[in-house]
Amino acid sequence: MEAILRRHWPEWNGTLQKRTGGWNNTTYFVKSGGRSGVLRVYDTHRDRDKIEFEHAVLQALSKHSLSFRIPQPIPTVTGETLAQLEKESGKYVCLFEYIEGISPLEQDSSFAYSFGETTGELSAVLAAFKLELTPVYRPYYALQQSYPLCNRETVQGFCLHPPEPLKALHKELKLIGKVYEEITDSLHALEELPHQLVHGDLNASNLLVKDSDCSLVTALLDFEFCTLDVRVMEPAVILSGFLGQPEEATAVRDFCQGFSRRVHLSSDEIDALPVLMLLRKVDVFLHFLSRFLEGTDQSHVLQEQVKQIANDLLQLSSSSSWIQEEMAQAGTV
Repeated sequence: MEAILRRHWPEWNGTLQKRTGGWNNTTYFVKSGGRSGVLRVYDTHRDRDKIEFEHAVLQALSKHSLSFRIPQPIPTVTGETLAQLEKESGKYVCLFEYIEGISPLEQDSSFAYSFGETTGELSAVLAAFKLELTPVYRPYYALQQSYPLCNRETVQGFCLHPPEPLKALHKELKLIGKVYEEITDSLHALEELPHQLVHGDLNASNLLVKDSDCSLVTALLDFEFCTLDVRVMEPAVILSGFLGQPEEATAVRDFCQGFSRRVHLSSDEIDALPVLMLLRKVDVFLHFLSRFLEGTDQSHVLQEQVKQIANDLLQLSSSSSWIQEEMAQAGTV
């Protein structure tokens, strides 16, 4: 990494500290001459078009007066915003400006209202975007096209007859397979809902809050999966992530109220929330199942994901109706 900095960002030649966490990328904090940056290595794909679209969105957003910060790519000596590692790996790397703030504490939901406001603000701005580049990632509902290794037959076979490392999770996989079948038959109806660019992966790990006041969101991060999708997918992803928190009811209500200050969802969009929240969980499963099948992850990674996803699906079965009600009520205030 030091060699990459010297070659592509010589003015940032300094010390590197690897950041823990993250499934899809490796991140390093860079300190150089009193400045701080974030070096990001894209680990799960070698697709230049995906990164260029992400950066096009970030550059377009930087022209708006947002109440929160977003990542800003720093150009290389040649003026590009990405560089490629040695040909053996082919991985791409980017350098971003450092953003002040801290990650929310685990199980903390005091930022939910502010999160709703910033998400609504982002959604309203992205709705007006007309970029020249075409999104590379497909919408959530395009499961069959997004995960070529996970066709319907493969998913059902895996869930009903798991391989040895996952046999102990037969009950959990059976539930996931059941939900997968249920939502697959209803995905076509989602194509009729309002579409726009969405971040697609907003959650507590992809935001920063103010150090002196953890209830205020100061930055939204990681726009890698930004794509054209149904508008209501944005809040659906976030709401599904509040499940299991000690104050999940308060978090859901506060988020819905904050979000509805900027965006008013239609009744059809609110009606779609239960399916979309389930879709988010199924999508996460297919993501990690693909990584397992292609050899990217060892079995213990998928094991942990299956446990968490199955637990979330059980909670969603009893939570989706009141989450809908919270969003509907927030939109009428």
